[in-house]
Amino acid sequence: MARIVQFHEAGDADVLKIEEVDVPAPAPDEVQIAVRAIGLNRAEVRFRQSAYIQKAQFPSKLGYEAAGIVQAVGSQVSGFAISDVVSVIPTEDMARWGTYGELINIPARHVVKHPSNLTFEQAAASWMMYIAAWGALVQQAGLKAGDFVIVTAASSSVGTAAFQVAHAVGAKVIATTRTSAKAHALRDAGADFVIATEEENLVARVMEITKDQGARIAFDPVGGPNIAILADAMAKRGMIFSYGALNRDGGPFPQFPVVAKSLTVKGYLYSEVVDNDDTLERAKAFILPRLHSGEFTPLISRLFPFDEIQAATRFLESNEQIGKVVVTVAGSAHG
Repeated sequence: MARIVQFHEAGDADVLKIEEVDVPAPAPDEVQIAVRAIGLNRAEVRFRQSAYIQKAQFPSKLGYEAAGIVQAVGSQVSGFAISDVVSVIPTEDMARWGTYGELINIPARHVVKHPSNLTFEQAAASWMMYIAAWGALVQQAGLKAGDFVIVTAASSSVGTAAFQVAHAVGAKVIATTRTSAKAHALRDAGADFVIATEEENLVARVMEITKDQGARIAFDPVGGPNIAILADAMAKRGMIFSYGALNRDGGPFPQFPVVAKSLTVKGYLYSEVVDNDDTLERAKAFILPRLHSGEFTPLISRLFPFDEIQAATRFLESNEQIGKVVVTVAGSAHG
């Protein structure tokens, strides 16, 4: 038996319940992990609210990220042993392989022996954000030295990870945020330029920064009317990645700038990386050495204990954070 977070109906954070559940032995291709830290993501909020691409079957587990200690390995698993310190790359099914719990089973291809310089909290905060940023910016867009990339809603964990991924290839980051309240913190986190969109004209500022060339790439979790504004700020043959759909309101499709600038507007999911073995291995090869060297350092906004899982997800939903919200899990009989 182990304590696992489940929910029995869609709703706000109050529906999250910590329940005693019998955790089975790992399947032949799985690794069982005694969890020490859990990284929270907005996708899990949307899943809980029944507003995500995956729908829950109740009672449902949830969660994409965690770090901990290997407790058991499936009969077909090689490369992992009991007591290994590991972290979880998000799976394609958080209901089946939810990470909000003391003891979890995860497919071995989604488990990594993370560098020893990382704490459990940092390791649990790493994989969704770096995988998501790398997949769009490097793997698909070919971001390179001298490029400008607009990162919207930049105080999110994926946003701050995108700063580090961009800098790793020599690109410049234009971060956007609604007001100037977070501007100093975003610069500290690595943004080369910050635009407060409620106080400044985004298009005019981007053109000023890029000497009227526009940005080659935009990495946008907001969507809605935001796409039309970004289109006007793009360079010719630029790419807009829409990956979060935080704004559920429709907006006008920016047909004229899309055609006039030969823009690509692409929907993007992290699963485009993790559902392909070769792409996933390339992502690991890009991310792991930089985590080890310290070039990539996960930015953690705030820690919460496991018993405060509802408060932790409410804080995530408040938009007050800059970086990752992480839940810590105390040691137990599981490891």
